[in-house]
Amino acid sequence: MATVPAPETVLSVSALTRLIKETLGDAFPAVWVKGELSGFKRSDRGHLYFSMKEGTNALIDCVMWKTTAARLGFEPRDGTEVEAFGAITVYEPRGRYQLVAETLRPGGLGALLLALEELKRRLQAEGLFDPARKRPLPRYPMRIGLVTSPVGAAVRDLVKVLRARWPSIGIVLAPVRVQGQGAAEEIAAAIAAFNHYLKVDLLIVGRGGGSLEDLWAFNEEIVARAIAASRLPVISAVGHEVDWTLADWTADVRAATPSNAAELAVRDHAEVRRSVAALRERGARALRAGLETRRVRLRLGYWQQRVDDLLERLSLRVRDALAAARDRLAAVGGRYGLREWPRVLALRREEARMAAARLTAAAVDGMHARRLRLTGYEDRLRALAPMRVMERGYCLVRRRDGTLLRVADEVAVGDAITVEFARGQADARVEAVHPEDGHGRE
Repeated sequence: MATVPAPETVLSVSALTRLIKETLGDAFPAVWVKGELSGFKRSDRGHLYFSMKEGTNALIDCVMWKTTAARLGFEPRDGTEVEAFGAITVYEPRGRYQLVAETLRPGGLGALLLALEELKRRLQAEGLFDPARKRPLPRYPMRIGLVTSPVGAAVRDLVKVLRARWPSIGIVLAPVRVQGQGAAEEIAAAIAAFNHYLKVDLLIVGRGGGSLEDLWAFNEEIVARAIAASRLPVISAVGHEVDWTLADWTADVRAATPSNAAELAVRDHAEVRRSVAALRERGARALRAGLETRRVRLRLGYWQQRVDDLLERLSLRVRDALAAARDRLAAVGGRYGLREWPRVLALRREEARMAAARLTAAAVDGMHARRLRLTGYEDRLRALAPMRVMERGYCLVRRRDGTLLRVADEVAVGDAITVEFARGQADARVEAVHPEDGHGRE
């Protein structure tokens, strides 16, 4: 314990500061302090410096050394309510007292969330949230168990939607408290009771909306383990769509609201009726189609039998005909004419060859005779050609317009004419005309 100096003693600043430090250290060696985090910063060396304040009335500086800060399970932020445990000391260079924190944890709601996160990690590690362990809901449950409060909007919504969607559904209510002391134990016991009696096909566990504290019973470990141990499929319907609890993570199916849980639990009877009608129609069509197919197969079977019968009879007749033909062929084969057939065939082949040779010779002779006749015709035509005649001294006389002149009466004295020789031509003028009577004119 620090020694109090005499009143007349004059102390130096450092001595006074050291004395205050010793006094505070002896008086507050270990203390819990609650307040709002302010001015938080982390130094380059890893130490934490911050203040804890209570509104605008009080403030205390705090420090947490690097080795202690490394063990924190959350990230401190300004404005967060925290609880710190440590010793009071004095930072002598500035003469300010401070708390050297050994432990720092969220205070109030923050502590609850931190504990919830730790429980969630532990349950997840055990496999309680594993999708592989979740069971499918029964397609057509006959009876549903409700674990919820007997008063309030949640149970009314559940019953209303269940009855509207499937009027004949059986509903068994296990009335429990859904918040406050003992609520979690009642919920877990109701789930266990339903599993003991097994009088229902499905469980809906939930409540209406509320604050985190109101919904906390569904975050309790006892409720999560009861849902995980249930042999009956469980739908969790806690709060609203934004609310998530450990019950939601553990249940086989999570519903956004109690009304949604009822919609997931049973099918709409009108929709089922329509589906049944459609299936009945499809079944009737399939039955009609099957009967028609069988009728066709029966008719085909009859005709197939007829075809088989006819084929068998045809086969017998063909075999008989072939046997008769073989007998006739054997009988003919023994005759003389058939034995002489190869020699006769060779003789006829030789006669055909000789006839072909004669035909070829006749064709060649005919072609030669025709060639000779064509040559004679060419000579005659060549002799009668006008140019060959003109080469023997004859000329052709034409008018200047090209008209051929055949008799002397066709021209008059003084007419211009053209005389065409075998080679070349000459223009002339008629000086006298001597018709066939011999009397000329000039």
